[in-house]
Amino acid sequence: REMRAGAPLAHIGSRRFDVVMPSAKARAVRAFQKYVLNPPVRGLFALGLVPPTHVLLETTGRRTGRPRQNPVGNGLDGDTLWIVAEHGRSAGYVRNLESDPRVRVKIGRRWRRGTATVLPDDNPRARLDRIGRRVNGFMVRTVGTDLLTIRVDLDPESAG
Repeated sequence: REMRAGAPLAHIGSRRFDVVMPSAKARAVRAFQKYVLNPPVRGLFALGLVPPTHVLLETTGRRTGRPRQNPVGNGLDGDTLWIVAEHGRSAGYVRNLESDPRVRVKIGRRWRRGTATVLPDDNPRARLDRIGRRVNGFMVRTVGTDLLTIRVDLDPESAG
């Protein structure tokens, strides 16, 4: 049974716990990306066959402390990487980088380190236009459920 968004999940003592349940669209998109789309893209990265439209973002797992890698759209602009997260703070990699903002990014065949910042006041749709990758922008807008901008300030050029 689905919960209505914003409905209290539970009351324990005087504390109210609110949980927003992901929509059917969000659940379907996440499952497709996790099990169908992302594994072969990660495989391409491992083989050095990197699509220029994407980079590999490595965060540190907030619970395990282990490295977690996710392909994200390539919004590289000099020493700044712009990312528009399709599912906002519901995305695991966003929660990971909020817990530990130090990240690594594989751009082409090179790793770079950087610091990620979530920008809730940035307009993610306008940001997608500025990034200029039309197909990726279209897909993010189409499947996204809660767009959120992330800026990664890359450290000066060095191997990660």
